[in-house]
Amino acid sequence: MTAARMGKTERAAWGFVAPSLIAIAVFFVLPVISALLLSLTDFDIYALADLSNMRFVGLQNYERLLGNPLFWGAMRNTMWFSVLGVPLTIGASLLAAVILNARTVKWRPLWRVMFFAPYVTTLVATAVLWNYMLHTRYGVINWMITSLGLPAVDWLGSPSTSIPAILMFVVWKIFGYNMLIFLAVLQTVPDDLYEAARIDGAGPWARFQHVTLPAIGPTLLLVSIISVAGFFQLFAEPYVMTQGGPSQSTVTVLYFMYEEGFKWWNLGSASAVAFILFLCIFVVTLLQLAVSRRLGGDHT
Repeated sequence: MTAARMGKTERAAWGFVAPSLIAIAVFFVLPVISALLLSLTDFDIYALADLSNMRFVGLQNYERLLGNPLFWGAMRNTMWFSVLGVPLTIGASLLAAVILNARTVKWRPLWRVMFFAPYVTTLVATAVLWNYMLHTRYGVINWMITSLGLPAVDWLGSPSTSIPAILMFVVWKIFGYNMLIFLAVLQTVPDDLYEAARIDGAGPWARFQHVTLPAIGPTLLLVSIISVAGFFQLFAEPYVMTQGGPSQSTVTVLYFMYEEGFKWWNLGSASAVAFILFLCIFVVTLLQLAVSRRLGGDHT
C-alpha cells in the first residue's frame, strides 16, 4: 500500500471516530476537568448568582471533608454496603447461572426472564413496593416472620436492620444482570471438559472448582469490578427507601455528595467528595486486579 493511500485510509478512520471522540471530550473530559477545578474553590449558591463571590481555596475542601465525622460515617456505610453486597450479589447471580445452565432444568427461558425482570423495572417503583413489603405492621415479610411466632422487625426504622433491608432489595434488583453475564460465559465452556472430569471421578463441587471457575475467571473479575463500583455509587435506593435514615445509618458517600451539592449548595465540597469517591473506586479496582493476577499466577 502506497503512502498516499495509507494517509487517505488513516484520515478516513479519524473521520469515523471523530464524532465519538468529540462527544467524549464534550460530555466527559470537560465536565471532569471542570469538576476538578470546582473542587478547589468555595463555589456555592452565592457564586451561582455572581461568579465574583467564588474564591480559590486549594485543598481546603478536601481537608474539611477528612475532618468531618459525617463524611466518615457515610464512608463507613458505603463500605458496609460494598463488603456485604458484592459477595451476596455475585454469589446469587453465579448460583442462578449455574443452575439455569443445567439442561435438566425445566422452563429455563421463563426462569431467566423472571430473574432478569427486576433489573429492567423502574427503580423508584420497585423501591416503593419494597417499602410496603418491609412495613412493620402490614408488610408481607413481617407477616411471614410473625406467622412463625417470631417478633416483627422494624426493617427500615432501626439502624441495625436498615442496611440489611436495603441490601435485600439491591441484590434482588441487580443480580439478574450479572446472572446473564455468567450464563453467557458458562455456555461457552465445552461439555467435553465436564465429561472428562466425570470420567476421572470428579463430583459436582470438584467440577465447579476445577472446570467452571477457571473458565469464568476473567468474567468473574469483570463482574466483581462492576459490582464494587456500583455499590460504592449507591444512592437511589437509600434516597427512596430511608432518605439516609434512621440516624444517618444509610447515608452513603454519593448521598452525602448529593446533600452537599443540592441541599446545602456547597458545590465545591460536593465536587471534592466526587473525586475522593473516584480515588476509592480506583484504588479498590487496582487491588482487585492485583489479587486476580496473583491468584492467576499461583493457579498456573
